[in-house]
Amino acid sequence: MARLFVKICGVTTAEDAAMAVAAGADAIGVNFWPGSKRHVTLADARDVLAAVPAGVLKVGVFVDAPVEEVERHLDELELDRAQLHGNETPALFDRLDRRLIRVVRVRDESSFDGEAGWSPALWLYDAYVEGYGGAGVPAPWPLIAARARRPFLLAGGLTPDNVAAAVAQTRPDGVDVASGVESSARKKDPAKVAAFIAAARGGPR
Repeated sequence: MARLFVKICGVTTAEDAAMAVAAGADAIGVNFWPGSKRHVTLADARDVLAAVPAGVLKVGVFVDAPVEEVERHLDELELDRAQLHGNETPALFDRLDRRLIRVVRVRDESSFDGEAGWSPALWLYDAYVEGYGGAGVPAPWPLIAARARRPFLLAGGLTPDNVAAAVAQTRPDGVDVASGVESSARKKDPAKVAAFIAAARGGPR
């Protein structure tokens, strides 16, 4: 069985990107939503992603950005995936389907209605919170386990202490973490990153 895919998101420095890759991360995410504490500019992202070697996915995070902006970032930064968190319209993004991670913010059964019309490369199931991501709130694991469409990543309040239980309960194809491995909102903690990756991959799937 392939090892669990791990994405470290909200990375703001080349140093943290290199550290996460060295710890075993499969993907590095940079956040372009202006409302995020982890927001980076195009120039910042270029510096961060310069530390990401071939074979590790580069992911840009967007919330309700115009499709033209998403395409420009994909091309200029040579991103492997664009992760869409907002109320984007699937018809506007259909030509990008295979380069997309579509986020479903799960609160109840009705949350899955938003999957209609999308055919992304990956689904990402996150907790529903005010704002978008990085709030440390766990997602409803039993509901996701019952309803998730594959392949999918699990996010929402994951930490080194709970990720093994989350993986055991939901059996995701991968996990995504930002605030759960930080020493501050824009700084990843090397010990937490290493512990998170080890715990995520250490349990049954």
